[in-house]
Amino acid sequence: MIVLTQIEDVRAHLRAERLAAAKEGKELQVGFVPTMGYLHDGHASLLRSARMDNDLVVLSIFVNPIQFGPNEDLDRYPRDRDKDMALAKREGVDIVFLPTVEEMYPEPTKTKVLVSELTDHLCGATRPGHFDGVTTVVSKLLHIVVPNRAYFGQKDAQQLAVITQMVKDLNMDLEIIPCPIVREEDGLALSSRNVYLSPEERQAALVLSRSLRQAEQLARQSEGATAEDIFQELVRTIETERAAQIDYAEIRRFPSLAPVSGSLPVKEIEGKILIAIAVKFGATRLIDNVILTMEGDK
Repeated sequence: MIVLTQIEDVRAHLRAERLAAAKEGKELQVGFVPTMGYLHDGHASLLRSARMDNDLVVLSIFVNPIQFGPNEDLDRYPRDRDKDMALAKREGVDIVFLPTVEEMYPEPTKTKVLVSELTDHLCGATRPGHFDGVTTVVSKLLHIVVPNRAYFGQKDAQQLAVITQMVKDLNMDLEIIPCPIVREEDGLALSSRNVYLSPEERQAALVLSRSLRQAEQLARQSEGATAEDIFQELVRTIETERAAQIDYAEIRRFPSLAPVSGSLPVKEIEGKILIAIAVKFGATRLIDNVILTMEGDK
């Protein structure tokens, strides 16, 4: 495993690897996992998928300042380089790209990549400018690495939908690979921000997965349950936990993120629906979701 901090060094190394493969009559398959570090088993699952699918795996670690709002947690976002390097090595990463802010943004950027409509709601509604920062940095990273496949976790389902749309709209020559949410044994979705939780908040946060399980059960088992019924069940369950402050709870089609009519029985829906929540526990905001494949009224 090698660690590179300069954009040109990453490009040069990958050019050399691709040339060496071409001389052997092969096309080098490159898998890419972009992260903000403080890696956990959720990130490890992305790296394992990339390792299985590709000849060479690139991991980037970069806490991207332009996706944080003025009152968000950029300065205190958790960082642990030694732990990150150990996990990357354990998972067979070939290249770790570890740029500085100055390397990625040597001067204030005058160009941004904006994905409309998909970013207007859910996290986009309460974090203005967040997804503009995400799509801009991911676009930059994809142009630096030029992977065959890039791996994103389903836990941030809106981000997954937005990145997939960006790649499609801009005719980027790669495949976006969605990967399942990884959870603790008690159901809490793994997140770098879980470290912020006090023991009491950590226990309270279990209401997230519990509310989603109950919403999913209602959607699958109740013949006439509407989207509004599922929404009400979701909110009712979350509100049983006094420490929980709901930011949003929504049901949308996936990956279009189009709204679902509240009066529509969910069993009549064809395709996928996203049940997504964002909830604060103290100062810590956590997201979680479930994506259901519905078969329509057959």
